[in-house]
Amino acid sequence: MRLRTDDDIYRARLVYLGPPGYTLPVHLPYAQYGLFMLLVPLYMFIHWLFTLQVELFPAWEIALAIVTTSFVFRYVDPDRPARMVIRTALTDWRRTREPAAEQRDPRLLGSRIRIREELA
Repeated sequence: MRLRTDDDIYRARLVYLGPPGYTLPVHLPYAQYGLFMLLVPLYMFIHWLFTLQVELFPAWEIALAIVTTSFVFRYVDPDRPARMVIRTALTDWRRTREPAAEQRDPRLLGSRIRIREELA
């Protein structure tokens, strides 16, 4: 006897297939399109900060946005949304640095410990 699992909700993905009558060759979830649309202007702004120019066709920015989006969504699953993957990456990047020099633990000495025979 096979039991039917409740994983159907995890298999249902909100996917944009393209405009009516013209399906796209790649089926991506809406969240990937959204992240891509946020990353392209961000990378264009960073490029403008360095060069003070805006290109007509931002090829490098689009390429970086595609790579970043695919990297983020490599770790996304139904239990871990993209927002948490990005937040985890940012906090790990900022706070997991090991100290450059080895730090020694303080030495504990028992020279000031006094043992009494009775308590009161």
